[in-house]
Amino acid sequence: MTGSKNAPDRDPERLVRDYADLVLRVCYTYLRSTADAEDVCQDTLVKLICRDEPFHDPGHERAWVIRVAANACRNLLRDRGAHPAMRLDDAPEPAATQAPGEDALRRRDERVLAAVMALPLPQREAVYLHYYEGYPTREVARIVGATDDAVRQRLSRARASLRDDLKGDYDDFPA
Repeated sequence: MTGSKNAPDRDPERLVRDYADLVLRVCYTYLRSTADAEDVCQDTLVKLICRDEPFHDPGHERAWVIRVAANACRNLLRDRGAHPAMRLDDAPEPAATQAPGEDALRRRDERVLAAVMALPLPQREAVYLHYYEGYPTREVARIVGATDDAVRQRLSRARASLRDDLKGDYDDFPA
C-alpha cells in the first residue's frame, strides 16, 4: 500500500467495517449478481484504503465511496454490454425459522425487491440512494452525475411503476 498514513480515521479495518456492507449493497443494486458485487466491492475498498488525499468530512468520504462503487459498476456493465440478473429463487433462503405472518411479510418484501430490481438502472439507482441510503435528491444527482430535476423525474417514474407492479401488496400489512 502506498501513501496511506494509517491515521486513526484512515484505519483500513475501520474503512472496511464502515463501508463494506454499503458498497456491497450499492454494487448489487447495479449488477444484480452477488459475485460481481463482491468483486467490485473489494476493488472499491482497496481504492479507499490506498487513497492518499484526505476527505473533507465523513459525508464527503461516504459520497466518494458510493460514487467510486457506482462508477465501477457502470464500467463493468458497459464492458459486458449486458445486464446480468440473479433470480430471487436462486438466492439462499434465510436460516432462521419464521413466526407465522413473517412468511407473508418475507414474500411481500421479496416481491418489492424484485420490483425494484426490475426497474431501469437510472430509476433503480435513484430509488436505492434516496430511499435506502437516505440521500436527498440533490446529493443523489451529484453522485450519479445527473441534474436534480432528472433525479426527481426518475423517482417519480419509479414510484409510478412500483405502484402499478405492487398494487395491493401493502393493503394487508402495516407499514
